[in-house]
Amino acid sequence: MLRLRWPDLRNARDLGEIPTVDGGRIRERALIRTDNHSRLDPAGLAAIGAYGVTRVIDLRWEWEASKYPSPLADDERYRLVPACFDLTGDEEIPKDSYRLMADASRDRLAAALTAIAEAPPGGVVLHCHAGRDRTGLVVALALHVAGATTASIAADYALTDNSPPAMIVNTFAHLEARYGGVTDYLVGSGVRPAHLAAIRTRLT
Repeated sequence: MLRLRWPDLRNARDLGEIPTVDGGRIRERALIRTDNHSRLDPAGLAAIGAYGVTRVIDLRWEWEASKYPSPLADDERYRLVPACFDLTGDEEIPKDSYRLMADASRDRLAAALTAIAEAPPGGVVLHCHAGRDRTGLVVALALHVAGATTASIAADYALTDNSPPAMIVNTFAHLEARYGGVTDYLVGSGVRPAHLAAIRTRLT
């Protein structure tokens, strides 16, 4: 994992070098997580381009992207792929896991994983608003598909402020208990096995 000093981003890091269960490592410059891009100035945009980024996946809700548009919204690299349904106000993310988001937004999370798999060769940037909850869950699922260890995924998640590693550990435990594991959950949600293979190839 490499923290990135991209101008005006506060939570940007390259997920390369995270260990996998087979003794390998996640590829550098393959998957990058950040907070939202509303503060990016020309220097920040240039840094993203210089890093070899070919796809930017915005996981925010549609209304967020409309109210706070990304400076990359008109760029061919940009895709808006909301990762979860907007909460009604009666629901809150549990403080111990993302089970509610995982259960309620299966098709949207599947779309986010598919967008990673179908991105052109090069780096993929994932972001939501703070780069914690929606980004954290999608990144965790992608890293798991690529073979990263649960401990290393949880440790990376914890690098974001107010992000206890137990959120990821408990989320994976929920997916195991209810769906038979992350792979069965994703395939059952609409991710094609070929897309899972493409993510593994991209990230390793």
